[in-house]
Amino acid sequence: MLTKIITSLFLERPAKKLTMSAWGEKLTASGEAIGQKLDKIPDSQSNRQMLSHIIGIEQWGQSRLRVGLGEPFKEEEYDGYRPSQNRSWEQLKTEFRIVRRKTVALAEELDNKQADQFMTVKHNQFGEISLGAWLRYLDFHTSRESKRIK
Repeated sequence: MLTKIITSLFLERPAKKLTMSAWGEKLTASGEAIGQKLDKIPDSQSNRQMLSHIIGIEQWGQSRLRVGLGEPFKEEEYDGYRPSQNRSWEQLKTEFRIVRRKTVALAEELDNKQADQFMTVKHNQFGEISLGAWLRYLDFHTSRESKRIK
């Protein structure tokens, strides 16, 4: 019950305020701001760990968003999408930017193909959430987790 309330307040309600295209614009802006922040932060094991986590979640979320384009749903954890923590800080920063651009491109493709923003796809923790809520989740998750990179 608590999960449903949290999902409604923090994911679904904010998701309804924007179109897929507008979420793409918001994801672009937040990705650029985070990228600029990352360029000012030194390399460390904990920073590489957190950034690889962020990248993995974003790629996992992309697989869920592609269900809205007709791809089959895959019941899986995000671990298979997480890049190796042995990658350099520079490699991870570059990968973050690439992955975020792919998320934005997915939002635009969903909008262009007039995918139903309210179609639901399972999130492992929050249950069935709309495609719009997936975009909100990816934006919120990255913004929140990036604050732990120092």
